[in-house]
Amino acid sequence: MGQIAVHEFISLDGVFESPSWTFEFGFDPAMGETLAGVTGGATAILLGRTTFDMFAPAWRDRTVEQDPGAPFFNETTKYVVGKEAPTEEWGPSERLGGYDADAIRRLKDDTDGAIYVSGSGQLVRGLLADGLVDELHLFVYPIALGAGERLFTEGSSPTRLALLDSDVYANGVVHLSYGPAAAASQDQA
Repeated sequence: MGQIAVHEFISLDGVFESPSWTFEFGFDPAMGETLAGVTGGATAILLGRTTFDMFAPAWRDRTVEQDPGAPFFNETTKYVVGKEAPTEEWGPSERLGGYDADAIRRLKDDTDGAIYVSGSGQLVRGLLADGLVDELHLFVYPIALGAGERLFTEGSSPTRLALLDSDVYANGVVHLSYGPAAAASQDQA
């Protein structure tokens, strides 16, 4: 059975939308090591359609010389959630259709290894609400943007999580790894 591991670049005030604002902080090599740990056990990628359409042109022609993560993104099967079909080609990929928690549970049941998710805010909100996220990796940047789409939206139900691990990088970014609060309570028992 697979586990869902979500990765997000996020500002102090919760904005994750179009993270070009992260560029000014640079990319600490230790962050790459952490991300390699998150993707290392992944055998599938789960993305919302909008994120898939944004990632496809950014990754499909990238080589391992340009980015060590290129083979993972380009060779791993990507499962796409969305009512509409992707507008970009980027294989191997499979369309799952609109968000369906039961379809994602079946994907978890049928997957050996982790299922990696990045971006895909609407999808991640659904996964969290349905208790389908096993690991939530937030890379928190030392900036409050004041505007932009937030991962946790106003009016959503509370989401209880338990801190599993944390790292601080030289560029001021903090990595917070969370799991379901209930699972952490059971581990401590």
